[in-house]
Parts: sequence; C-alpha cells; structure tokens
Amino acid sequence: MNQIERQVSSYLDHLIVERGLAKNSLAAYRRDLSRYVAYCASVTISDAKTVTASNVSDFLVAIRLGSDGNAILAPSSAARTVIAVRGFHAFLAREGVTVSDPSRTVKPPTAAKRLPKAITLSDVEKLLAAVGADASTDIGVLMIRDRALLELLYGTGARISELMDLHLDDVAQLSVHTPILRLRGKGQKERLVPVGKVALAALEAYLVRSRPVLVAGGQGISALFLNARGGKLSRQSAWAILQTAATKAGLEGKISPHTMRHSFATHLLENGADVRVVQELLGHASVTTTQVYTLVTVDQLREVYATAHPRARLKQ
Repeated sequence: MNQIERQVSSYLDHLIVERGLAKNSLAAYRRDLSRYVAYCASVTISDAKTVTASNVSDFLVAIRLGSDGNAILAPSSAARTVIAVRGFHAFLAREGVTVSDPSRTVKPPTAAKRLPKAITLSDVEKLLAAVGADASTDIGVLMIRDRALLELLYGTGARISELMDLHLDDVAQLSVHTPILRLRGKGQKERLVPVGKVALAALEAYLVRSRPVLVAGGQGISALFLNARGGKLSRQSAWAILQTAATKAGLEGKISPHTMRHSFATHLLENGADVRVVQELLGHASVTTTQVYTLVTVDQLREVYATAHPRARLKQ
C-alpha cells in the first residue's frame, strides 16, 4: 500500500467515525476514490502531497473522456467522483497532512437536472389495490404484509432501506392519537414522519393478523417486516414485492421504491404542502434537493392552464 492509499484509508475512517456516513454512501466514496488512486498511479503520483490542481483537473477530463473521446462516466457520476476527491483533499489540508488543497478550484461537471418520476394518484391506488387477501391462507398472510409495506412506502415517503431497518419498538407507540413514525435516514439521522389512517390500518392488520404467523417460523427477531421464514425481509425482497404488485396493476416497468417516494413528495406539493415541510418529511439535508419536485408540479400547472383557460391558445 503506497502513501496515497493510506491517506484515502484514513479519510474513509474519518467518514465512518466522525461523519457517520451511511453504508451505501461510504461504498460510493470508496469506489470513487479507488478510481482516483488508480489514476494517480497511472501518472506516477504516490503521495497526495505532490498532487497539483492540474492533476485533479486532468483526472476530471480522464473520467469524462477516454482516449477515444467517448464518455467514461456520465456527468452525474463524474460530479459525485469529483466531490469525493475534493472532500479527500480538503480533509488532508485540515489535518495538516498537506500544505494546501489542490482540488479547491476544480468544479464538478454540472449534471442535467432530471425530473423525478412520479405516478398519478390513480396509479398509486391501482398498485395498492393489487395487494390484498384474506389471512386464512399462507399467501394471504404475505399479502397483508405486502399491503402494509406498500402503504407505508407511499404514506411516509420513506426510503426502502429505512422501512427494512424498522423494529417492533419503532412502531409500538403508533396509534390514531400519536401517528408519528421515527425513521433513521442517511448517516443515521432521525426524522419524524406522520402516518396516515390508511397506512396505519394496514400496519395494524399486519401486526395483528400476519406478523404473528410469520414470526412463529423464525428466531423471534425484532425486525418489523419479516419474510416467509420468519427472518428479516431484505431490500431485494421488498423490491420484488413492489414489482409483483406493479405487474398485477398493469404498471410493469414504471415502478421502483423511489417512484413511491417521488410520488409522495409530488402529490403533497400538488395539494399545497410547503416545500420546506416536504423537505423535512423526506429527510433532505438541503431544500435545493426537494425543490426539484416543484418542477413537476409547475409542468402540471402549465398543462392544466393550457387546456383549461379559454385564452391560453391562439385561435386558428
């Protein structure tokens, strides 16, 4: 291991201990910085102390354009990689390992702003209606679980990983009088999210009629959502549950867990919710991230205006 590899390892330790970075985010940082270390090795740089601003700029060019001129990374991926590199060099400068930060003036490429995909309320209702059965059969027990999962996914705007990490204690105090769920997001940051009556009813049905059956076949673990063997439901299985419901509802290819999250935010804004309230509900660190959803509602307003206002179009 050369010096720059040790320096990267030290920075990753900092992200774990001091920043409490989420596992997926940490994996992305490790992957991006490995790419940077490999580039440095290719230009015979073995210590971050010798890196210059030109080196960092050349790295940005290298990850955007290969030797044949074709793009290697999309702008969004390149931007994320440069952010990781800038964080690394800023850390070394703060710690006094390097005299200055050579990446300070290097700006990440601007990624095209893509609108989140959201489905209509009608499609949400079709999706949820596709999951439901009597608890008298094994399949019924699983479908009651699936309905609770999907109702919570749309009803709270939670990430799928956040729901998979819930335990019985997290929902023990939930009731019509205190319908507030505590979610742990990226970096283990907690936030409180209200749970609507429909999602609450689906969750209660799961806890009373379905989970006791599932837990009987397992180790008595405390995870909220269980699989058919009584173990903790995985993110991959939750994804499969959503895809199965989407296929039944005729929405195949249109739905992902993030689609439900996007739809949650978009429908709130369409019905007059303040963008900062939606920011808190989603657990976004910056309101700028949440404001992307307002572009969706502006497009809808423009479409409604064009079709409904008597003087929105020129007469032929």
